[in-house]
Amino acid sequence: MQSFKTLLRVRHYEMDALGHVNNAVYQNYLEQAAIEHSEHLGATLEVYRELGGVFVMRRVEIDYLRPAVAGDTLEVTTWLKEMRGTRAFRRYEIRKHNEDDLLVTAEALWVWVDAKTMRPRPIPNRLSDKFLPTPNLSATE
Repeated sequence: MQSFKTLLRVRHYEMDALGHVNNAVYQNYLEQAAIEHSEHLGATLEVYRELGGVFVMRRVEIDYLRPAVAGDTLEVTTWLKEMRGTRAFRRYEIRKHNEDDLLVTAEALWVWVDAKTMRPRPIPNRLSDKFLPTPNLSATE
């Protein structure tokens, strides 16, 4: 599936006692990238409200490889690995902008839930169609 990239600037208050980004802050970065990716595809909060649901992060696994510090601009890349039923499996990579070395890799399980009951529901086609790639058919097909 197609990846999405966004840039985030590390803020001073996100540092821990060791002088680098606190591990817990990376989950905020992952969530922000997922939101921006959804909005980029037209899956806005307004669309979620119309559909009566929302994605919630159920599980996240983060590998911390290198530190980032205040003032760094981070490039967060995300893509959907799989969408089925109520679940969306999303992958992430975080690097310093214009650098190759990975700082963080992560995978998160997002679940589509009813906004009122907070119970899982199948992901509506209106959403999955936005995230899933469409076949690239040539003019001769």
